[in-house]
Formats: sequence, C-alpha cells, structure tokens
Amino acid sequence: MNLDSVHNVFFIGIGGIGMSALARYFKSIGKAVSGYDKTPSEITKTLENLGISVHFKDNVDGVDDLYKNKSTTLVVYTPAIPKTQVQLNYFKSNGFNVMKRSKILGLITENTFCLAVAGTHGKTTTTSILGHLLYQSNVKLTAFLGGISENYNSNLILNGDDVSVVEADEFDRSFLTLSPDLACITSMDADHLDIYGDASALKKSFEDFSKKIKPNGKLFVKNGLPLQGITYGIEDDADYAVQNIKIENGAYVFDIKTPDTILIDLKFNLPGRHNLSNALIAMAMAIEYGVTANTLISALASYKGVKRRFTYQIKTDSLVFIDDYAHHPEEINAVHGAVREMYPKKRVLAIFQPHLYTRTRDFINDFAESLSKFDEVLLLDIYPARELPIEGVTSNWLLNKIKNTNKKLVGKRDLVSEIYKSTAEVILTLGAGDIGEEVKHIKNKLSVAS
Repeated sequence: MNLDSVHNVFFIGIGGIGMSALARYFKSIGKAVSGYDKTPSEITKTLENLGISVHFKDNVDGVDDLYKNKSTTLVVYTPAIPKTQVQLNYFKSNGFNVMKRSKILGLITENTFCLAVAGTHGKTTTTSILGHLLYQSNVKLTAFLGGISENYNSNLILNGDDVSVVEADEFDRSFLTLSPDLACITSMDADHLDIYGDASALKKSFEDFSKKIKPNGKLFVKNGLPLQGITYGIEDDADYAVQNIKIENGAYVFDIKTPDTILIDLKFNLPGRHNLSNALIAMAMAIEYGVTANTLISALASYKGVKRRFTYQIKTDSLVFIDDYAHHPEEINAVHGAVREMYPKKRVLAIFQPHLYTRTRDFINDFAESLSKFDEVLLLDIYPARELPIEGVTSNWLLNKIKNTNKKLVGKRDLVSEIYKSTAEVILTLGAGDIGEEVKHIKNKLSVAS
C-alpha cells in the first residue's frame, strides 16, 4: 500500500500508547486524523489538543463523513480491540483499507534506516534512550515510543524521516512486520503465553525476528541469550560492557568498553541495573550507527526517563513515592533490585495491580516470589484489559501465595487509607492497568500528609 495516497486516517483504539504515537505522526505529516477509544484519558486529551477528534461511543454515527470515503481513508486498529467492535466490522465489510498498527509501522519504516528494539522487558526505556541520543546528535529521525518521554513529553520524537527508531513488539508477533537495519534483543523471558502457548514458541518468534534484519544489518543481543550477534552486558566479557560502576548523588557513573575503545566516566540518572543495561545497548546501537562517542556521552547525561518507568512522584528524606509500569515478575524483580540499591535501609511498600488473568495464572508462583521480597504488599484486583475472567484466577489466590506476612487485598477507594497505616518510607505503585490513574490522587494525599 502507498501511504502517499492516504488523506484520512481513522484509528480504532486511538488512546493506546502505540496507536497515539502513530496518530501524532500522521497528523504531523498533514493527514486528517480521527479515532475512537473506549474511555477518555490523558492521552486522548493530548490528541484532542493537537486537533485530532476522538469519540467514545462504538457506533458508525460517531465517524465523521470525511472518513467514510474508502478511496482516501486508511483504518488502523490495535489487536486489543475485540472482533465484535462495531466500527471495525463496518470498515471491514465495506471494503476499506483496514490494517493492524504493526503493519502500518512496517510500512512507515521500510524506506528508512530502521533501528528496532525487541525484548520482553526494557523496550520502551531503551527505545526512548536511543531516540534521545540520536535526536541530541541531530540525526534526522522519527522515534515511535511505547511510553511518554520525560524529555519531550510525548511518545513521538520528530526531527526528520531519514532514520526511524521503533519498539519491536513481540505481542501478537507484531515485530515480524519490521525489517530493521540495526536491532537488539534485550530479553526473551516467557510472556504473552495466551498468544504463544509456551515459552519455546515465544523463543522461536525472536529467532524469526532476528532473521528479518536487512542484508548487512546488525543484531545486538544481551549477553547470555541463545542468539548470535554483537553482545552487551554489565561487568562481563561482552563486546559492549559497562565497567567500574559507582553511585554518586543518586546517579550511576561508569565506563563502557566497546570493541574499539573505553569510554570513561559516563553519567546516567535512572536507578537500577536493568536501566543501566538499557542505556548500554542504546549507546552501542548509536555508536554502530555512526554517532561520535563524545556527543553521546553528554546526551546520555541529559536523559530524564519515561513516565511510569521508575518515575519519582515524591522524593524527600522522609518519604519516597515511585510509580512503575512493571507487570511481569522479572520487571518487579528489577524494580525491587533498584529500590534496594538506592534505599538499602528503608522499609518498602509495594502496591501491585496484576494485569491479565492469563498472565496471573501462567506466572502465579513467580509473582508471589517477586512480591514476597518487599516489606509490605497491597494487592488490587486483576485488571482484565482484553480478557474475560478465568475461574479461580483472582488476586486473592495470588495473595495467599505471597510469603510476606504484611499483605492485604484492597480496593482502589481504600488505597490511601491503607497507605496511611503503613510505616514504609518507600512506596511503589506497580502495574500496567489503570493503577496509573490512581497515582496523582495518591501523590496529592501523601504530599499533604507530609
């Protein structure tokens, strides 16, 4: 399909983080953009402020007549949308060009020099670091992010169209629509088993993705993964390795060994060894692209992070409140490690909202083990997203498996009162559901109390 022939783009599920980045992109290049989402959000408000009309009722009447011309309209949908969605079926049954988000991303990036970040964890942070490094190096790029960058207050970084930076999402095998020039794989832990069935099928999809790289392209892999490529790691024998790590004023100071040289005294402000690993691979890809090291070193020091990725809401001597998107046991482990490294003597309360019935079922024992590491745990009910309930799969089931004795199942309306009862000095909100909508309220109440 030739995107030049498209004048109007209608998004079904426009409030999604990946979908909204595409909506911003098409608006920026002069297309008429509109869309539907289930509920209003901060993202949909931002889109409306850009002049993108959004409606929230699933009916054809809500679609402007402009987008009912199938010769000039492209319809983009997310796989999270149910197959019974009225608008989706209208467009499909009336012969419109209807494509998944991942297919459109493949079309946009196929004629650019594409840098793609894959892996079950770390994609969003790594992609945003890489986009920031290249933008600060004045590379003519477009970066599509799976989160809101603190530096740009957006999930789209625009500075030209020679280079594209994208998240290569394994969900629904979406990343197989890409053909990158440089790609990395950060991790291959089992996830999305509702899609893949088992871990071996997920591993096979990453192998398939590694074969999508263009001729003469390069693959970077976290040291220890069962794939061939340029390796990277923390304090090990990888091709690119972080060395001599120190913590100074809450920031990492470290060296990077490259295949050719050693870069000295880099600074990075995000806590956690997992984030240090994300910074390393972003630096490695930027270096292999051709940016000079000195430019990258100063750019890395100015990186602020991604909203809901270890985002400080309150940071005082007496109280720390951090919000994070962690929704997989390994991600919770990474957050725990970062908190213990930065606040080794402080009591930690974790508030967790499980995401998806299938993920909770498939990793129930791993979730229990991860959450048991915190001093206190508050559990919310499972956020269903696209799923129907599964008999016996509940937050109470998970609660009973957590070994920590200081644990409780709570509703959202009781969250603040339960936090007040805690003696914890570090409070975490964790999860990929709508727990993020509670963060501002919690922050306001805690700020008043402190």
